[in-house]
Amino acid sequence: MKRILKITCTLLALGVGLGAVGCTSDMGDTIKLTVWVSEGDKAFTQQVVDEFKAKHPDKNYNIVVDIQGENDVATRVLNDVENAADIFSYSNDQLSKLINGDALSRIAGERLNRIKQGNFEGAIDAATSRVDGEDGVYGMPYTDNTFFLYYNKAVLTETEVQSLDGILSKCSGNKQFAFPMGDGWYSSAFYFGKGLGYEVQYDENLAETSITCDFDSATGVAVTKAMWNYVKDPRFKADVNDSKIVAGFNDGSIAAAVSGIWNKTTIQNYLGENFAATKLPTYTLNKGTAQEEQVQLTAFAGYKLMGVNNYSKHKTDALELAEFFTNKENQVKHFKARGFVPTDKEARADEAVKNDPCAKAITNQLNYSKTQKGVPSTLWIPMEGLGSAMITGAQSGNFDLNAQLKACVDAIEKTTK
Repeated sequence: MKRILKITCTLLALGVGLGAVGCTSDMGDTIKLTVWVSEGDKAFTQQVVDEFKAKHPDKNYNIVVDIQGENDVATRVLNDVENAADIFSYSNDQLSKLINGDALSRIAGERLNRIKQGNFEGAIDAATSRVDGEDGVYGMPYTDNTFFLYYNKAVLTETEVQSLDGILSKCSGNKQFAFPMGDGWYSSAFYFGKGLGYEVQYDENLAETSITCDFDSATGVAVTKAMWNYVKDPRFKADVNDSKIVAGFNDGSIAAAVSGIWNKTTIQNYLGENFAATKLPTYTLNKGTAQEEQVQLTAFAGYKLMGVNNYSKHKTDALELAEFFTNKENQVKHFKARGFVPTDKEARADEAVKNDPCAKAITNQLNYSKTQKGVPSTLWIPMEGLGSAMITGAQSGNFDLNAQLKACVDAIEKTTK
């Protein structure tokens, strides 16, 4: 049949008189879209896709949902932007990198008005960047992206979880506090708590030209010493990831852990009536000295966004699906399915959201947070290296703090000559 259609088209092109017969291809009516989301979001996204297709019976959609971690989606997209997914979920700290690679469609018109009116200002700001002297919105927000404290309230009280030392007082080598020290997204909270950070300069194309970081200042050294002292403590489980955290809550080997909303459902199922959540605790700086103080752990506060590939062959349909995924109704469904706290104002006011312990913990944690915007692209690997060196050092008893910290900061900083 395809061969006949192709011949018919050729004859028409040559002007052969076949009356008013038209020329179409059975493949030409199919609109194929690819969506990249995290592994944990694949099932929910498939449900959204199925609902989207049902709402458009007049169109022949072929929509493929595939897995791609949001923390490094920009790397994969920019590796081959023209053949990357049409729609992808990403953390807003990758905004500049994706725009610089011409990978994001700018949201405009009535669609932009709907998104701005529906979502909180902070969420819109997270998706906004200045390009060629003009602010533009390059993604559709759907949830806050920060971390907080989960704990077993059969082991810990509301007072004890306010400080890291209070938590550790109820822990042991067999029932630990878990903190992913090998991940810079988490470990940077120690430095941010003391007002330390970085500064990034960009050129007109949003390419990084200069990066400075003060983690190795005198205060930064003191912060790193505090981190090292905690990692050495057998009650502090530093070598963890999501799977180890949820497994620890399941078997009782973890009493409290720092993680994000994506683990809510699993942890809640394991802890049952003993499930609880709150903001991050304080930690002790300069312990045992006259300068000893409690410092509030300060988390990255970012957002998850749905972006549409600037090179999508079906950009209008991709934009419609991205907006459908992030609308009020689906943000509420996303919350109920995975605990993702909505950025839509009306969805955030839903009774189920307002009364949720994790939603309350996130709202409180946002008072002690650093906006995840303008983050240096060089931050993650050096911070991972510093944390990994501490974890290895705790096992071997050998950790050269000054040398490791200097190497970390040297790798973060950048100057264009």
